[in-house]
Amino acid sequence: MSASVQDDRAKTAFVFAGGGSFGAIQVGMLHSLIANGVTADMVVGSSVGAINGAYYAGCPTLKGVLELETIWRGLTRHDVFPVTWRTLLGFLWRRDFLIPHDGIRKLLEDHLPFRNLQDARLPLHIVTTDIVSGETVVLSEGSAVEAIVASTSIPGAFAPVPYKDRFLADGAIAANTPVRVAVAKGARRLIILPTGYACAADTPPVGAVANALHALTLLIARQLVDELEQLPPDIEYFVVPPLCPLVGSPYDFSLTSNLIERSIKSTDDWLAHHGLEKQHIPGELRNHDH
Repeated sequence: MSASVQDDRAKTAFVFAGGGSFGAIQVGMLHSLIANGVTADMVVGSSVGAINGAYYAGCPTLKGVLELETIWRGLTRHDVFPVTWRTLLGFLWRRDFLIPHDGIRKLLEDHLPFRNLQDARLPLHIVTTDIVSGETVVLSEGSAVEAIVASTSIPGAFAPVPYKDRFLADGAIAANTPVRVAVAKGARRLIILPTGYACAADTPPVGAVANALHALTLLIARQLVDELEQLPPDIEYFVVPPLCPLVGSPYDFSLTSNLIERSIKSTDDWLAHHGLEKQHIPGELRNHDH
């Protein structure tokens, strides 16, 4: 069955937020959801959530999620953010962007189980931002790699990606947790997989990219709460609680295995306590003391 035919009857969407290396938390959530028989009819993803969402849409089984876990457990910062002396010198020379797209592009080309977005087993919508106008641009067909590279292009760190007559960048700018995109695509029941933010740190992260990502995760949480509070009453939504306390930086990939394991357990507990029967915004997404 083609993605377009499936899309007509799509009811439940998995909605994946951004969050850098905290995307490992989504992998644990997915593991628990799929192991407990929870599935989706369509997938919407932004930023790192575009990577996880695309992989799930291409192989929406526990076996596929376990393969995604294996990929995440083997990642290093350099795989995703290949900053070297050469890239730093290039940044100083050009003064436009710091990190090449090579790391994420290679990661996707090596592991993504389909070439074009419309070839995924579930309807897949990747959220990006037109860096000139600020508009949300949703990609549902065409090159999966280019769409995801665009959706993960943090302004200032990565160059925008040319697409037709636009320049596209991180989906987080316009719609990091793309709740309204899922509704516009026909979903009436949303299962949202946020990444959360570092809520147990007394000092800011070190480095420009780390600080940018930390600020982005704070924006993500606030934006998600705002969007959920504005949803029409006929839309059901369930937010899988992110981890808290959560330490570290979304630029740090050294804690990936721990985040996955904690997230599996946390989501198992949430499901066991009827999380998919209680529509509310988790306290972990609101401002709170650490």
